[in-house]
Amino acid sequence: MIDWNKIDTVLLDMDGTLLDLNFDNHFWKEFVPLNYARKKGLTPAQAKEELIPLFKSMEGRLEWYCLDYWSQALELDIVGLKAEIAGLISVLPHVVEFLEAVKRTPRKVLLVTNAHPDSLGLKMEKTCLHPFFDEIISSHASGKPKEHAEFWHWLHRRQPFDKSRTLLIDDSLAVLNSAKAFGIENLLSVSRPDSAQPKKVILAYRAIEDFRELMAGL
Repeated sequence: MIDWNKIDTVLLDMDGTLLDLNFDNHFWKEFVPLNYARKKGLTPAQAKEELIPLFKSMEGRLEWYCLDYWSQALELDIVGLKAEIAGLISVLPHVVEFLEAVKRTPRKVLLVTNAHPDSLGLKMEKTCLHPFFDEIISSHASGKPKEHAEFWHWLHRRQPFDKSRTLLIDDSLAVLNSAKAFGIENLLSVSRPDSAQPKKVILAYRAIEDFRELMAGL
């Protein structure tokens, strides 16, 4: 699937790519509404009716990923709530095997995520994946999420790479579209970012179900 002889830099998303998106889906769709309902004296169903359009309005913006923003907007300790159910954080199948293999090569490996630094820190603490990366980068440092062109220009200045010899793996089609517009030539999606959900049909990009598909040639 990938000609590794033509890849010098590997850019890896975190949630839904390396880590099971089930944690985040459960957190935002069930656990946050439950705690919001308790605080506001609502039923969980009423809380979801109130929160879903609010969440939807922030998609693709840095605020959507910002725990400080949601803590203030919802009057909840979002960081604390994440820590409460941190036991649900898990690595997707065969990710560690892949990271071990690519780490043995001369390639630069960067974790490039929209996750807020507090969430990123919690997840690295729980998964112990941090030693596999040459740098761990949160888009919050740039002021723009990965869905925006400005992020890729900022990243390219921070960590120069050859666009034609760089591989990005990300479960977000919006992020892949943005990276493609920037000029990154090797793009892969993830067809099963949430282990609790069925495999997705992805037509716009080549997709992997798990990282064993990329092991040949490493």
